[in-house]
Amino acid sequence: MASSSQGGNKGSSGRGFASMDPERQRMIASQGGKAAHQSGNAHEFDSAEGREAGKKSHSSRQKSDKR
Repeated sequence: MASSSQGGNKGSSGRGFASMDPERQRMIASQGGKAAHQSGNAHEFDSAEGREAGKKSHSSRQKSDKR
């Protein structure tokens, strides 16, 4: 069995975001976040929005548990 040059992962072509070093992934993702904030496209939840989202998440989970 031959191993790939990317640590021996089976079926890995060694290309793409998922095959990158985790530190490099963080760096690229950070750049994307900074660009989104600079362009005004980023959304930051305030505590009220977060609380509302949590309620929705938990209520839908309870409904599915009752089935």
